[in-house]
Amino acid sequence: MTTVLIAGGGPVGLATGIQARLAGLEAILVDAKVPPIDKACGEGLMPSGVKALQELGIEHLPSAPFKGIRYLQEDRPNASVAVGQFGAGEGWGIRRLALHKALVERAEQLGVQLRWGVRILGLTETGLRTSEGDIEGDWIVGADGLNSSIRKWANLEGKPAKIRRYGLRRHYAQGSWSDHVEVYWANGCEAYVTPNGPTGMGVAILWDRDRYKPSPSDPLAPFPSLKERLQGIPFASISRGAGPLQRNSRAVQRGRVLLVGDAAGYVDAITGEGLTLGFHQAKEAISCIAENRPKSYRRRYRRVSNRSLLITRLVRWLSFHAGFRKRFIEGLSRDPALFGRGLDIMDGNRSLLRIGLFRCSRLLSRLPFL
Repeated sequence: MTTVLIAGGGPVGLATGIQARLAGLEAILVDAKVPPIDKACGEGLMPSGVKALQELGIEHLPSAPFKGIRYLQEDRPNASVAVGQFGAGEGWGIRRLALHKALVERAEQLGVQLRWGVRILGLTETGLRTSEGDIEGDWIVGADGLNSSIRKWANLEGKPAKIRRYGLRRHYAQGSWSDHVEVYWANGCEAYVTPNGPTGMGVAILWDRDRYKPSPSDPLAPFPSLKERLQGIPFASISRGAGPLQRNSRAVQRGRVLLVGDAAGYVDAITGEGLTLGFHQAKEAISCIAENRPKSYRRRYRRVSNRSLLITRLVRWLSFHAGFRKRFIEGLSRDPALFGRGLDIMDGNRSLLRIGLFRCSRLLSRLPFL
């Protein structure tokens, strides 16, 4: 039987193992850490990510549904709030630890061999070299995150990114006041509030190192209205950071090595699609392996990823240009239907061609260069 070796035991690595077993393949997952495994994460799944999770056999989780995204501008306090709603179901806000636990249980149920606490030391001609000896397999899937060793060992490492963005996440012991993910914009940084249950919410901050450096004692200083809302609410976790966020890969496949999730390359967390993209990529990677057509993964990766990566770059560009961003969000506030269509396009549930030329022209007319 074909054996797939999976480097990395995060949500995307576990999803890859589950997909392999569903396809009738043997799966061996290796990770140096031992559950519970946590990391900085926005902890929001878009509707297509919820659907992908359900296809893996995970239906019920301790999560908080959210209907869409709300944009607020802290550096333009009198500006209108822009609200966009999903047209294809709800997203889920879920603690990463709860998601990881559910994926581990599903992987165990399907017979994925989980080698926790085993360090990967390199690639061999027949598999992986580890701290507990060589493990042989037919295929290797790198799902080992931003600092992927598999990407480096397979000579797939891309050029260092010029843009250096970082993230910080903390949980608060109170349910969110909104049924939307809220994004607070300020000059050089953004804050994201995601509901993740009836008694908790996550707050993540992203910033550009060249334009802003958060104060360790007061990271919410650029967000006065958010800071006021969180005043007096106790913390429910320690702070976790990540970065630099953008990572580039030369390709996502070489020989019998395929990359998925952050290991395949990452742009930014600004649109909150990291896990959703990783689930889709895992499915395509295993399909290519099952069909013995590894080279087709490059094309399939582009098909499921390029639209979202392009939109992520565009939104990140707006974060760097405050004047454009202020006018753009003001335009979205006057046309909630357009905002909702944009979210559906980003999530893969609507074609860009169907958004409507009239609505696009109305939004563009409000930008400062017209």
